[in-house]
Amino acid sequence: MSATSESISEAERASLINDVVADAGVPFKPENLKKLAALKRESRADFETLRSQLKQNGCRVTALDEAISEENGGGGRASTQADILIDLAQAAELFHAPDGTGFADLNIKGHRETWPIRARGFRRWLARGFFEATGGAPNGEALQSALNVIEARAHFDAPEQAVHIRVGGLDERLYLDLADEAWRAIEIDAQGWRVIENPPVRFRRAAGMQALPIPVSGGSVNRLRPFLNVKSDADFVLVVACALAALRDRGPYPVLAFAGEQGSAKSTVSAMVRALTDPNTAPLRALPREDRDLFIAASNGHVLAFDNVSGLPAWISDTLCRLSTGGGFAVRQHYTDQDEVLFNATRPVILNGIEDIVTRPDLADRALFLTLEPISEEKRRPEQTLWAEYEKERPAILGALLDAVSHGIRELPTTKLEKLPRMADFALWVSACEGALQLPATFWAAYCGNRDESIDTVIEGDPVATTVREIMAARTEWSGTATELLGVLTAVIGEPQRKVKTWPDSARALAGRLRRAAPFLRKVGVSITFDRSGKARTRTITIRLAPEAGGAPSSALSVPSGSRLNASNINGLSTEPRRTEGGDADDTNFLAASTVRDNPLKANGQDDADAADAKGPLHSGLEDTTCAAEIF
Repeated sequence: MSATSESISEAERASLINDVVADAGVPFKPENLKKLAALKRESRADFETLRSQLKQNGCRVTALDEAISEENGGGGRASTQADILIDLAQAAELFHAPDGTGFADLNIKGHRETWPIRARGFRRWLARGFFEATGGAPNGEALQSALNVIEARAHFDAPEQAVHIRVGGLDERLYLDLADEAWRAIEIDAQGWRVIENPPVRFRRAAGMQALPIPVSGGSVNRLRPFLNVKSDADFVLVVACALAALRDRGPYPVLAFAGEQGSAKSTVSAMVRALTDPNTAPLRALPREDRDLFIAASNGHVLAFDNVSGLPAWISDTLCRLSTGGGFAVRQHYTDQDEVLFNATRPVILNGIEDIVTRPDLADRALFLTLEPISEEKRRPEQTLWAEYEKERPAILGALLDAVSHGIRELPTTKLEKLPRMADFALWVSACEGALQLPATFWAAYCGNRDESIDTVIEGDPVATTVREIMAARTEWSGTATELLGVLTAVIGEPQRKVKTWPDSARALAGRLRRAAPFLRKVGVSITFDRSGKARTRTITIRLAPEAGGAPSSALSVPSGSRLNASNINGLSTEPRRTEGGDADDTNFLAASTVRDNPLKANGQDDADAADAKGPLHSGLEDTTCAAEIF
């Protein structure tokens, strides 16, 4: 420090720091106050460093600030509560996230914790520091004023850093937040994995997050199989694939949809799958009522699991598409006219219900459909026993998954598939990882088989697609306007179905439904093209039946009108527009102890979706409409 003769020298500062331990009044001696006041005027940074050291050795720095102010002849004002809080915040390392949110890194008991400046964690830390400095509590107005200044400093004067929840990535490495009290994380790279302190990426803790177990090397992912009553080895492989995808810091992530009759443990299996990578005190939720609630949930959890779903409204199906492959949501900020609150997230999603709840083609193309086996009374076990056994196996299962992730990081640059499906990045990632696992079936064969089996389910759940397929059973080609086609389909569908809300009521609505169903109809040999013809440039729709799909030429439709399959009447179940089933709809008698939602894991540690795809990163330069097991 370069200072005048009036300022305190470095030797005098060292002596002052040592003397204050024995006599807290040393800094208040007139000669010392004069020199401290000069240091504050000449070098605020040096003064703040000295002030912090004096505070650590027992000096009441609030009183010292007032004395220095008096030494300056009253030219300065006494420190207010807000000033004290702002000074306390200098001990934190401030930064802001890409969206502008202010954060603070705090050193607490030897480890780093990261908190949003507006979060309770940071406010508690400030209040505690204020009490230690003054012996009192700050009032609400002072705290709010201080937070405004601290947040402004984090935004304008501090660097930008990404903040993650549960999974983050940096420099070809992945980091998994253990969510334990020491804020440790697992670092994964091409050489292996390890538990580290103070990871280079920043993690945020949301309410309800539970600690992951410390993973154990040498385990096998097949230890998970006894807890999942899936029908086949292929289904088990797909569950493992979803867990591997959830351990990556980027999407796309598949939507895992479990179906099965009452008592098939859908809720329990969903909670266990989530617990592999993102355990939570409330692992399962009901479907939200609006987009905002869904994106807030996505902002506070890495994996989203929705329980006992009876049906997916169109809006939530589109929103789940955006969460699967990447998208955002914006709403007006409260108490403002122009400011917006932006939510942007890509998250793994788990759904379960009695019926095949995913029926819209755009979401089905991002989903994996798994059916759980019924559980006989002889094979049922108490929930407490089941979860205790599962928790014993979780460290070894997690260790095996981390081994596969490390293998995937190493092999991904050279992994190739002859054809790329819609979820190209997901398929490549799991294909790169699975070489480290002894799975009972190959991922590619399981994935292709699941996609092929979903085609009929989706078509049967869409009355427009079903009726188009029905009329093409009597001919190989049809061409006309959307209005003409709507008349033909309405004549075939019958009077009861045409009154259902899901049936298109205009030519424009029909065209939109056809565009949505076209990819899945193409897979069963029915192609739909849209064109303009004639001088008037009339829009025409042409439907063709591929030769291998069968069907006989016909100049007129011969399919009689009458009763038709209900739009979503799969498995003979009702299609009431309920959002979730009641508490007794599923799994009420599966286990004898607490419910799944109590989660007895120990706390030890063109449509909206397509528009979002267009704005998001391109996952592949090739989209495949077929999927053959022999490619693998």
